[in-house]
Amino acid sequence: MHKRKVYVLSGIGIFIILIASTIIYILMPRGKPVILLKSNEIFDILNDGDIICRLGDRFWSQLFKDTSIKDKRYSHLGIIRIINGLITVVHAEGTTDTGKDFVKEQTFDDFIKIARAIGIYRTKNIDGIQISNTVIEYLGAPFDWKFDMDDESEIYCTELLYLVLKRLMPEIELKTIYIKELEKKIISLEAISNSEYFSEIYFKGN
Repeated sequence: MHKRKVYVLSGIGIFIILIASTIIYILMPRGKPVILLKSNEIFDILNDGDIICRLGDRFWSQLFKDTSIKDKRYSHLGIIRIINGLITVVHAEGTTDTGKDFVKEQTFDDFIKIARAIGIYRTKNIDGIQISNTVIEYLGAPFDWKFDMDDESEIYCTELLYLVLKRLMPEIELKTIYIKELEKKIISLEAISNSEYFSEIYFKGN
């Protein structure tokens, strides 16, 4: 009974966050996406298994951006795959479109279509090809709107990266932050951008 009560409260908390985020989205000033580039423009700097972070222009992007304390440049991430010259991004995306909340693979150009900032990060101690080959095992997994890292049957964006890295480097730990409304700890985007495990190799944004 107690667990059910906590689950209901968490659901209410998420609903409140989404409503607040919608209001923020409507009221806050937004410029046009600044990432006016194509995959071939940065192909030479990309490696298979690199991490791509973006700041989106959707209403929930502000929410995810603000889970970071210091580095608020990003709201979402994915993992780069380069196969026969084709660059794709595997990422766990939550949307308001029914049936589209899951781990998916899309072209690099589609991934950055809504980006207002982009950063590319590379792991220091794990081979990128291993990351790329491992992440595809999670394709189709549903997006985790409960943000529960104890349940791997559903996955949110930074959790996807964490699960992949943990399999390849069990001792790795990424910084978490407690979200009172969710009553849970989640991995923020700055756990990657400000982490000793990654090097920033590219940034473009405001």
